[in-house]
Amino acid sequence: MGAAGTAAMANGAIAARFRLAYPGFALDIDLELPGRGVTALFGPSGSGKTTALRCIAGLARAPDGLLKIGGDVWQDEARGVFVPTHRRALGMVFQDASLFSHLTVKGNLDYGMTRARVTAAEAGRDALCEMLDIAALAERWPDTLSGGERQRVAIARALLTRPQLLLMDEPLASLDVARRLDVLPYLERLRDELDIPIIYVSHAPEEVTRIADEAVVLDRGRVVARGAPLDVLPSASRLVEGGRFGVVNALKARVVAVDEAYGVTRLAHPAGEILIAARLTTQREARVVMRATDVALATAEPRDTSVRTILRGRIEKIDATESALAFVTLTLIGGDRLVSAITRLALDELRLTVGADVFALVKSVALDERGL
Repeated sequence: MGAAGTAAMANGAIAARFRLAYPGFALDIDLELPGRGVTALFGPSGSGKTTALRCIAGLARAPDGLLKIGGDVWQDEARGVFVPTHRRALGMVFQDASLFSHLTVKGNLDYGMTRARVTAAEAGRDALCEMLDIAALAERWPDTLSGGERQRVAIARALLTRPQLLLMDEPLASLDVARRLDVLPYLERLRDELDIPIIYVSHAPEEVTRIADEAVVLDRGRVVARGAPLDVLPSASRLVEGGRFGVVNALKARVVAVDEAYGVTRLAHPAGEILIAARLTTQREARVVMRATDVALATAEPRDTSVRTILRGRIEKIDATESALAFVTLTLIGGDRLVSAITRLALDELRLTVGADVFALVKSVALDERGL
């Protein structure tokens, strides 16, 4: 299902206002979200992410809630409007794929189309199966699939209902690291090729950085920050699982050469060469994920060092925390942003200031080729 197959589903921006109180917790959000792309609801456990998603799905009812999807009103308590979940044109994907065990993969997909009352051609099933690489699984039973395969089938089934909105509640949380890295590229394709908005709940910053166009950071039921992931995640690092280790970067680069003698791959980026300690023989482009803690800074181009990835940039912002840390955001040559986590001691000793030209250094062995 490409953009042409989903254009009819796009219905404009989302307005969501919910206030909902439980013992010891209260959700209070008022959001205007875009009608296309991925918006991540991000925050620690108990921050209200899933509660907000349940309100959008109609699984929880806020007493004075309001929810508009483009021109459609799904909830407006002031006017007595509340559309039940089964009548909302939405697709949902949870941590557990929840496939019907008595149906094959094809049977599960057919169920999605039955709900939408459309044929396979109308739903764009073949194109969607190709996009998610599940066509060869059609006659398999759910219990014979890997975790990543089950989640891809669950995503396809949700999309075959022809939703106006796709909700994803930590869909990769139940997968191990290898399976999670397998599925992420497919989520990126959905983001790039679908014309419907996706609301993606996660507490994993590497997922948010890779796939989200915008991150909405929640803490104790309230929105504390929103914007591009690299703009908001560093300042929200106290909320991130793993603290400073949870702030990650993602850069797109072009594969230019594989050095068979040394087993490394050279990637071209406008700010400099990126070296990967693996052979990437089947790709032309890669999104390189690097932790902010793996990015060092230098005020002069280093020589006689084992570091082989050296990127040129200029300091755009400095967030110094009350702890030992400082997050330094660079604008790299070419326009990409890169965040480096350093100590405040290094910040002062190097006399780093906004507007200064610096070099970002990343060890090749710190870059995980499984996520490319």
